[in-house]
Amino acid sequence: MREYEASAKTVEEAIEKGLQELGVSIGDVDVNVVEEGSKGLFGLFGSRMAKVRLTVKADREDPLGNLIAEDKPAPKAKKNVPEKKSAPKAEPKAEKEEKPAKPSSGAEKKQAPKAEKKPAVKEETAEEKSEPAQAPEEFRPMEKPEITMIPDDQLDADSAAGIAGAFLKEITRLMGVEVTVDMGTDPEGNVYGFMTGDTLGILIGRRGETLDALQYLTSLKVNRGRESYTRVTLDTENYRARREDTLIRLANRMANRASRTGRKVNLEPMNPYERRIIHYALQKNEQVVTHSEGEEPNRHVVIALKK
Repeated sequence: MREYEASAKTVEEAIEKGLQELGVSIGDVDVNVVEEGSKGLFGLFGSRMAKVRLTVKADREDPLGNLIAEDKPAPKAKKNVPEKKSAPKAEPKAEKEEKPAKPSSGAEKKQAPKAEKKPAVKEETAEEKSEPAQAPEEFRPMEKPEITMIPDDQLDADSAAGIAGAFLKEITRLMGVEVTVDMGTDPEGNVYGFMTGDTLGILIGRRGETLDALQYLTSLKVNRGRESYTRVTLDTENYRARREDTLIRLANRMANRASRTGRKVNLEPMNPYERRIIHYALQKNEQVVTHSEGEEPNRHVVIALKK
């Protein structure tokens, strides 16, 4: 059973980092929060790194590749090479068997399909498994979850969504921001909170730092004392979608610069989710490749020309 201990600025980022290093999703592991760390209210004070331990469940299969460690799919592809080499070996054997079987046309017809089918099926299966393996991890951040909104009168106060909603209403009241809080969940039980009415962007902050801090605090509140980890995502005034559009435009602009100058481009440090948006935006670009460098919280995306 594999385990991985990850440290990051927040519990969420530590879990994301661990998932990326293991190459699995949240449903494939058991999460143990070793140390919650301390970020300071809204990131204004000193911080202490959070630490989590992820244990891969025995009944889950380990998927291939991830975005943060982009070089992981490469070894998987190499493992398929021996299967391709075995195909030529099977063909000479079939030819040798066909030569003595010339008088019997029926024997030739029976042996020829067997020699062709086995290598062909194995090679196609191996390639189909190896080539798309990298895609799920890269496309997963861009998949839009099916969120079911929960009316206030149907919101269970003891549920994860109920706890998150009550916490958000109280903390925004203390901040003096009048907003409407709507809660929802996806099929996996993850919680989504939408705050409407923050016309001045007080809940967003510089590059979403205040919103991320609120999300971190809400996640701590929801997961305190729980055995399983519930992911919490907050948004206000459609900030997440607007930020995604900004990052995609940035990715294309920096890719053009890398192509024009022939030099790699280092982007500013970003959290794991924003780095995935950059990777996804340039995934099909035929001129550049992307990878991540550095350690949290200074890990960043590098855009370079394809060799």
